[in-house]
Amino acid sequence: MTTFGRIIRYSKPYWGRILVSTLAAVAVGSMDGAFAYLVEPLLKKIFATKDLTVFTLLPLVVFLLFLVRAVCRFLNDYFIRTAGELAVQEIRNDVYRNSMKLTLRFYHRQTTGGLMSRVLSDVAVMQGGIANVVTSICRDGFSALSLLTVIFYRNWRLALVTFLVIPVTVIIAQKIGKRIKRLSRESQEKMGDVAAILQETFSGIKVVKSFGLEKWEVSRFQETTRAYYRFVRKNIKYNSLSSPIAELITSLGISGVIWVGGSMVLRGETTAPEFFSFLTAMALVYKPIKSLNSSYNTIQTSAGAATRIFEIIDEQPEIVDLPDAVTIGRSQGNVAFRHVNFAYGDDPVLREISLQAKSGEIVALVGPSGSGKSTLVSLLSRFYDVTSGAICIDDVDIRKIRIECLVQQIALVDQEITLFNDTLANNIRYGNFDATDAEVEAAAMAAYAHEFIAALPEGYATNIGDRGVRLSGGQRQRICIARAILKDAPILILDEATSALDTESEQMVQKALNNLMTNRTTFVIAHRLSTILHADKILVLESGRIVEQGNHAQLLAQGGLYKRLCEMQFSKA
Repeated sequence: MTTFGRIIRYSKPYWGRILVSTLAAVAVGSMDGAFAYLVEPLLKKIFATKDLTVFTLLPLVVFLLFLVRAVCRFLNDYFIRTAGELAVQEIRNDVYRNSMKLTLRFYHRQTTGGLMSRVLSDVAVMQGGIANVVTSICRDGFSALSLLTVIFYRNWRLALVTFLVIPVTVIIAQKIGKRIKRLSRESQEKMGDVAAILQETFSGIKVVKSFGLEKWEVSRFQETTRAYYRFVRKNIKYNSLSSPIAELITSLGISGVIWVGGSMVLRGETTAPEFFSFLTAMALVYKPIKSLNSSYNTIQTSAGAATRIFEIIDEQPEIVDLPDAVTIGRSQGNVAFRHVNFAYGDDPVLREISLQAKSGEIVALVGPSGSGKSTLVSLLSRFYDVTSGAICIDDVDIRKIRIECLVQQIALVDQEITLFNDTLANNIRYGNFDATDAEVEAAAMAAYAHEFIAALPEGYATNIGDRGVRLSGGQRQRICIARAILKDAPILILDEATSALDTESEQMVQKALNNLMTNRTTFVIAHRLSTILHADKILVLESGRIVEQGNHAQLLAQGGLYKRLCEMQFSKA
């Protein structure tokens, strides 16, 4: 009921549409009762009194009644479905909005395909439930109520025979509905697994083909879809059982009514027209009750999907503004780590990190894989919060700076190049959406990207495809650098920005990076030590600790880990 109530709350802004749909549903439902009620007087008029006028007008009246019913049914379906679609749109927006607030730790626990499944598949499943709530309760509910009224009015004794089977169908529907809700949730989770495989294989299709693993991936996909089918099959089984069981139980009521009612007509306790009116109402009443049972199953299915959706909406971000968070202007770029410790759960990653980066300095981070370099700069961006200690910008703890303001102080060029299926101009403008075309072009020039962009047929209006697939690795990286230049943040993070490039591309990108680093405090995570020989300060990390620090010459003189790393790289070169 809590889940159902939340779904209804999302429909509140569209009560106007729902009201029109409800009134139309009431009209449709009430007409069923009116039709059943009129059977008895019409039969008397036509067959008992031989009233030819009524007989002549009856076809026209029937047509007009069904015309009005058809219009009301259209209004009911149209307005409830549009209201449901609008409500679902708000839910989908809330899922996406809240997911954008969540920290990287949350995304590390999820699969991309699983999250996509919740936003797309689960929301679509839930939409059926929203539409069914008003349609079933109003149209089928009022139809059943009006027909039951006619039944009791015509013959309360026969009505009791009819009514005896209804509670049984309701109890069975509830039991089946509970199982359907559980199976719906589990099947949607399996659909998330299917979506995850699709996302992984499509984004990594080059690797799949280079290793010739197409058949293996197809086999893995088929096994996952089989697992999904096993849950769907059970869901189908219970949905399919619902109607036959209800019909079987209903047949008992119909049989009882025919036996008892027929006997009453034969004994003269009721008339044939009254009995036919009763039979008409009874025959009609089981259809909306059956629809209510079916709708209940649909609502339970959508409730299972809704539970998964609301889990995302209810997820609270770990990184939030403190009540006393402040807004600062453009910082000078002075950064200090003060006795910083950080752990993923119980696994310590950084231990007692203390460092000072003055405005405009280049600080390089080197060390073996897994030493904590990327984690250290992630803490500066506040992708995670420190376990203990503090990180300060211009002597202000970053936890006391509003997140929106902190983001403006830092630009990132990552080893994982992220571009969007959009134009080159818009990909660069991601650093500053208010930038003019001239500013975008100037940033591209500073990143040594203007020349190859201008050579394209559509220039800056060229769409670069999914993840920038139409560009080379060096070109994609220079677009990312142009984006960072356009952002013009006082602090810059370069996370192995040239590690995946060939020598020629690296030289071009390095020129662009030199322009980017000018007058900025820069943290460089270096894979190739040749790129950080002129850094003002080099920090050597090992097992989450700073084991050495100094400039290139000083560290070589110490003869420690840095010297060994240099010897390994330069000897290979």
